[in-house]
Amino acid sequence: MRTLLSLALSILLLLANFINHASAIEIDVNNKDSITHAAWVFAHGLMTYYNGNQTGQTPGMFVSPYYWWEAGAAWGSLIDYWFYTGDETYNEQVKSSLLFQVGTDNNYMPTNESTSEGNDDQAFWGFTVMAAAERNFSNPNANQPQWLALAQAVFDTMASRWDTSTCNGGIRWQIFQFNGGYDYKNTISNAGLFMMAARLARYTDNSSYVDWAERTWNWTESVGFLDTESYYFYDGAHTYYNCTDITKYQWTYNAGIFMAGSAYLYNYTGSSLWANRTQSILNSIAIFFESGTGIMYEVACEISKACDVDEKAFKAILARFMGLTAVLAPFTYNTIYEHLVQTVPGIAQSCVGGLDNVTCGTTWLDVGWDDTYGLGQQMSALEVVQNLLVRDVPAPYTAATGGSSSGIATNVSGGGNVKVLTTGDRAGAGILTSVALLMMLGSSWWIVL
Repeated sequence: MRTLLSLALSILLLLANFINHASAIEIDVNNKDSITHAAWVFAHGLMTYYNGNQTGQTPGMFVSPYYWWEAGAAWGSLIDYWFYTGDETYNEQVKSSLLFQVGTDNNYMPTNESTSEGNDDQAFWGFTVMAAAERNFSNPNANQPQWLALAQAVFDTMASRWDTSTCNGGIRWQIFQFNGGYDYKNTISNAGLFMMAARLARYTDNSSYVDWAERTWNWTESVGFLDTESYYFYDGAHTYYNCTDITKYQWTYNAGIFMAGSAYLYNYTGSSLWANRTQSILNSIAIFFESGTGIMYEVACEISKACDVDEKAFKAILARFMGLTAVLAPFTYNTIYEHLVQTVPGIAQSCVGGLDNVTCGTTWLDVGWDDTYGLGQQMSALEVVQNLLVRDVPAPYTAATGGSSSGIATNVSGGGNVKVLTTGDRAGAGILTSVALLMMLGSSWWIVL
């Protein structure tokens, strides 16, 4: 729970790290220097929320209330920031943070998150170390875990939780039975498994990962989390209803992850199936761009100003994976570039807040700053702007095209079932999940019926 002390710390950190700017930022989408400067401003703003390098704080973690998953996502943004702009300012901080959080088994199950980590949380750290391998980010020392090996370990642990005891498969939202949400299977957790499988297949040239990606896609479709007519992805459903009570919220990051994962598989296999799926998802994400202006927004909560801390970061994930999709499936580039370009004026008019006049708000639809600020807001602006540069850098590397990160021997075809809850455990977990889901429903207004 956020305490008054942590609130005060967040505000003091924000104020202490503000930099002086004479005027609001201007972004010329046709000028690389202008784009790079804007990315620099937003990356600096992102790092004003980091206190993990201070005495008594946890390395790799940002100030409260930003959760562990968002820290993993933020480090991924900064790896791409370096790759797109060449600015190495934050590289050592990124590297040390990623290595501190690996956990005793080198699979991003650290003890500081042992009571609250979900499958989706672990996946975001997996995405980041996968990006480190694909971008040839500075490799750890020989006596430390390597980026590819860490990504493989994340995949292995996630795949081992494939659960056929309910809903004919899929993985659960939560890892531990005592956490609310253990009896909920959601799209984002399975999207994480799908994405890790797709990226590892391409990087390692191991088609067994493709089998896992296909298994995850097929399950997501069969259970109804993907509407194959509209290509909308929905939030999830409860195991005690055998996943028939689907919560039809649409979040930007679910679509973005499945789209980019499909693009990775198209790039690796050359299959028209994955090309068609990539294009279909790209068509469907038009719902996340305002009619008329073309500006990106979080349709489920932004208009009502009900987005919670997590949801304010989701647009960052969509923008990041739009950029990757544009590179890996070049037939999508023009549409994606247009979406990003049309969103930039909204960012420029929103990121005019705070004492520095460049603090970003949550919504980019209104004229001016909306008086909100945070890690997710900075990360979202950064991702949109820096992904305008995707054609200026190489595509993600593979082991065959210059990727230097080393991996581990792994049984990709593995997997298994988690322990089935007893009646008493299931009832207790159901109560906790219901409370968590009611909180989510209360913060969101928009749902597809």
